Parts: sequence; C-alpha cells; structure tokens
Amino acid sequence: MEFSAAGRLEVRITTADVGKRVSVRRLSEAGAAGEKFTDTVGVLTSWTDGVLLITRKSGESVRVAESALVAGKVVPPAPARRRGPAASYEELARVAARSWRPVESERLGAWELRAAGGFTRRANSVLPLGDPGLPLDEALTAVRRWYGVRGLPAYVQTATGAAGTQELLCAELERRGWVREVTAEVWTGPLAPVADLAGDTGVVLSREADETWLARYQRKGVSEVALRVLESGPSVWFATVPGAEGADGAGGGGGVAAIGRCVVDGRWASFAAVEVDPAQRRRGLATAVMAALARRALDEGASAAWLQVETDNAGARALYAGMGFAAHHSYHHYREPAAAGTDR
Repeated sequence: MEFSAAGRLEVRITTADVGKRVSVRRLSEAGAAGEKFTDTVGVLTSWTDGVLLITRKSGESVRVAESALVAGKVVPPAPARRRGPAASYEELARVAARSWRPVESERLGAWELRAAGGFTRRANSVLPLGDPGLPLDEALTAVRRWYGVRGLPAYVQTATGAAGTQELLCAELERRGWVREVTAEVWTGPLAPVADLAGDTGVVLSREADETWLARYQRKGVSEVALRVLESGPSVWFATVPGAEGADGAGGGGGVAAIGRCVVDGRWASFAAVEVDPAQRRRGLATAVMAALARRALDEGASAAWLQVETDNAGARALYAGMGFAAHHSYHHYREPAAAGTDR
C-alpha cells in the first residue's frame, strides 16, 4: 500500500485509472471475523456511482464502495511466468481459434463471429480481439441478430488474467445482463518434456477421426458439421490406443482404450480430447497418447504446447502440472440475456 510522508495510508487512484491493474485496501464488511481490512488486486474495470469494480485474475469481479477505501495504488503488470513458453493472450487466442475452426464465420471489425451448428461454444461464439468498429451496444445487437438468424444463442468468448481490455469487456457484458456460463483455463508448457514421457505403447496416429476414434469420444452421435470442426486446423493428428479385443469399458467406447487430438500450428501444438476408458485408467494411457502426439508435433517443428482444462478437474490439472504445464489465462463464455445454452 502507499503511505504518505507522514506514514498514513493514501488512496492514489482515480477514475482516470480505469483499465489499469491496481491494489486497494478497504475496510472489511461488518461482522468479518477479526479482520479490519481486505486487500484486492486486479484490473479496475469501472468506477461509477461511488463503486469500484475490480476484476481479479481468476475472472471474479469484486465491488468496492469508494467510501470504504483506505488505500489504493496502480501496480505494474503481473511478472512474466518462469515456466513454459512466453506468449501473449492474442497469440494464443488466434492459435486456439485456428485449431477449432467454425463452419461459418464473419468479421465485425476486429471481432470474429463464428458458427458451427451449435457444436461447442468455442465454434459458436464471438472472438473479440480488438475494436468491433461500432459502439458496444450496437455491436452486441449485431451479434445477437447474426446468431438469431442461424437459430443459435449469442455467446462472446472473453478472457482474464493475461488480457488487458478483455477484463473491461467482461465487466461491460455483465453490466448488460450477459451470463457467464463456462470458465476454463488455458495452460502452456514446453513440448519436448512431454515427448520424453513415454515410449511406444501401441498408440496409433491418423489424420482422420475414424469410427474407432469416435467410439471413445465423449460426444456421441457426431454430426457431419461436428466432424468438420474436429478435423479442422493447420495440421491435425488423432491418436488411438486400441483396447483388448471385444472389450467394452464403462465409457461405451467399445474396444478403444484411449484417444487424443493434436493440432500443430507453427511453434504451437494443442492437445484436446484426451480421453481414457474408465476401466483402463491409471495405466498411463493419457500420458502415452500425449507423448506420441508430442513427438509427431516436434517432428513438424513445434516447440511449445497449450491445452485447456476445467477449473474443477483436479485429476487433469495434476497430470498436466506434472508434465510441465502451467496456467496462462482463464477464458469465459458469456451468453446473451435470456438465451438457451449449448454444449461447450
């Protein structure tokens, strides 16, 4: 916190600091057990009507009454991570978009409107990487109209934790009644250590998501549109570990023990759809799948890797952390007010 020359705490932020990363101390709410002050660090996303809105790295929005402020200051951006490859949010967002392409897209300024018949939110949401070229309310109206014509609810994909103005967009969407439905994290890490994790364990690689691979995939009854999304990307690989002949695990994937998907795009390799037959778990199959895909990605010139993981998936988070991955940023999908959802 900032102290004056006399040693007193001071509030050294104003409404002109909206959009900057700040640290504030406020009086705790009445009844807080033993705590007189509460500290909050995040992006100051708004300051109106005597209330500050601060968005933390996790995406949580904290409201602070101006009258409760004890101290505050602008703080420098979070230090660069020491683990994994350096990357901006914009770079990763564009790489992620290329690895999961929609069937139809249209530009609205620097925003990309994406649709794929409702198959996953990622392929059916707006990717806002700049100015839409219209005032925000007009842009959101155009977005809702575009998805409405296609019989889809409108979603906007945003991020927190490494994204500057994305936090401001989150706050503006919430102010307009858009509902956050999904939060996940993007993790990054070096590729070579993943490739070194396991030897040849019978992993079969293919350029297509064939019937064998789809038998284990968590989304059953994959449509032609969904298959186009799955097979999209600069260089796509599918990994399959055949199971015992005639086996049928609890997951309903027939004799398929494990699968995975990887997209190679320049220096990046993305991992997705790493799934293991519940009856075959704890045999290192997920590691084997990722290692085989990583070796292929290394052969194609990639050096870094990224993946996404749900915040409540403790098993996957432990696995990826052990491989050298670390969280880069959180991403969120906001649904238009009063619209029905679709699967992520």
